[in-house]
Amino acid sequence: MKKVKFSKNEIRGTLLVLLTAIVSGFSIIANKFFVVKIDPLLLTAMRGLGIGIIFFLISLYFYRRGGCKKPKERSWKALLSIGIIGGGFAFWLFFTGLKMTLGGRAAFLHKTLPIYALILGFVFLKEKITKQQLTALGIMLIGLFIMEFTKLSAEIRMGDFLILGATVLWAIENTISKKAMLNKESNWMVTFSRMFFGSLVLFSIIFLTGKIQLIATLTSQQILYIVISGALLFTYVLTWYWGLKYINLSKAATILLISPVISLILAVVWLGEQVLATQLIGSILILIGAYLVIKTKSERKLDEI
Repeated sequence: MKKVKFSKNEIRGTLLVLLTAIVSGFSIIANKFFVVKIDPLLLTAMRGLGIGIIFFLISLYFYRRGGCKKPKERSWKALLSIGIIGGGFAFWLFFTGLKMTLGGRAAFLHKTLPIYALILGFVFLKEKITKQQLTALGIMLIGLFIMEFTKLSAEIRMGDFLILGATVLWAIENTISKKAMLNKESNWMVTFSRMFFGSLVLFSIIFLTGKIQLIATLTSQQILYIVISGALLFTYVLTWYWGLKYINLSKAATILLISPVISLILAVVWLGEQVLATQLIGSILILIGAYLVIKTKSERKLDEI
């Protein structure tokens, strides 16, 4: 079997997305707690606005230092779409659904994202999908199903539906983001657009639903929760879009399937939860699939990225 040689960018992108998966695994547990204490719409809007401003300053810094080349033609249509779809409506649906459903169900539904990302990446980004990648995805999804099967319930269908809708929107937004970066848009500008324009959408919804007065009622503890959740999200989007710059969307999204394993480990270490046999088997399958997909080289159907 011929050994695959990876470029420095491939290795860099893979490591960054692995870090994203670790942060995601931690965030699922933390945010489930936060959304019970704060209105999910307000939580999402406030942290998004702060992160958007930070990434605007980062983008400005790199452009002034010459660290980022301006694209031949900036596509504001794509950047606005990234913010409205991924930073706005998807977050609203996800956190509203997270408050209504169980954390395990939300994690399970969110981790079906690689299926939609793989299809969209193949159709719109001309990404090459190998047999090894499909095998790895299949193994990981089986492992995920086994791992989460015991947590499934027949209740709270609406929350599940909202989580699923958010996941599909994120797959669409990630496809637009990768396409923008293939057209030489910087990952910093893409991240800024997702968070800043998305927060404007969310604040508009807050205003229209008559929740704007909730800002004045925030306690110091709730503000702390927003800061902590914002720090997690900042690290997530920083590593995700930075890593997505270097590897295929389909590969990056599949690596994110590791996050439920991270959540399980944290639950055992921090919360003292017991590990069920099904969770252990599912985790092993996910890690096997992750190993296979990490060994897959990012390629496009027609040309190299």
